[in-house]
Amino acid sequence: MSRSRRHSHMRVARRRALQKAAVPHLVPCPKCKTPRLPHRLCPTCGTYAGRQVIRQEERKRAS
Repeated sequence: MSRSRRHSHMRVARRRALQKAAVPHLVPCPKCKTPRLPHRLCPTCGTYAGRQVIRQEERKRAS
């Protein structure tokens, strides 16, 4: 089925402008200073909110 009216380039561009991917906001880890996502566990040192959540030995065995 073909459409009866053609959409203009501007209308298509405005619609596609809303579909862009969001850039993740990274914050430095207070312990090791590597970038990480806010409100999440640090993937490098395994700490969250100043507490050690995952020990380094467990991380090495899991990888």
